Amino acid sequence: MTTKEKILKSSTKLFCEFGYKATSVRKIAAEVGIKQSALYNHFKNKEEIFLDVSKNIFSTPFSLNDEDIKDSALKGKAFLTKYTMQYKLLTFDKNNENMFRLLMIELFSNKELREQFMSEFNDKNIKVLSEGFFIMMQNSLIKASDPMLMAHEFLSTLFYIRLQVTMLRFDSKATDGLSTQFEKHVDFFWENIKA
Repeated sequence: MTTKEKILKSSTKLFCEFGYKATSVRKIAAEVGIKQSALYNHFKNKEEIFLDVSKNIFSTPFSLNDEDIKDSALKGKAFLTKYTMQYKLLTFDKNNENMFRLLMIELFSNKELREQFMSEFNDKNIKVLSEGFFIMMQNSLIKASDPMLMAHEFLSTLFYIRLQVTMLRFDSKATDGLSTQFEKHVDFFWENIKA
């Protein structure tokens, strides 16, 4: 593991444990086992570290190139199921969940983080999904419609379930009832769009 990777791993742990404001560059450097000045060889400040860490949380559940999207989309419902299962794994991953909670708080006070959220989470996910829906339409697997709207509709429910899980866990409440909602969402959505 490189020093930069150690910094990102340690800062993720500290951000989750103490929050963004209470995590200092000094704490991060101490956790990594380097001098604070050495940390500045890799990042210019704490915000840059935080933005780099958040990219992993906001990333699309699976990154596909155009050919992979086409191959996966031709499988119809299996494409949506695979996408949703990756999203579900991210939702129930404890480290990812803690960072997601922190990011939801920080989104309202950090413009650069909001812009990153829109480009790394929203735009990339909508692109993958809308391309998949478009290919499904071209191959008569689903009804003709607006693929961008379908992508927004599909993703918004997943995001809402993820938010519910995060809020319930924050209050130490059970999330068992939500674990099957991901699969139910795919089934319901597919039944309403299939040709």
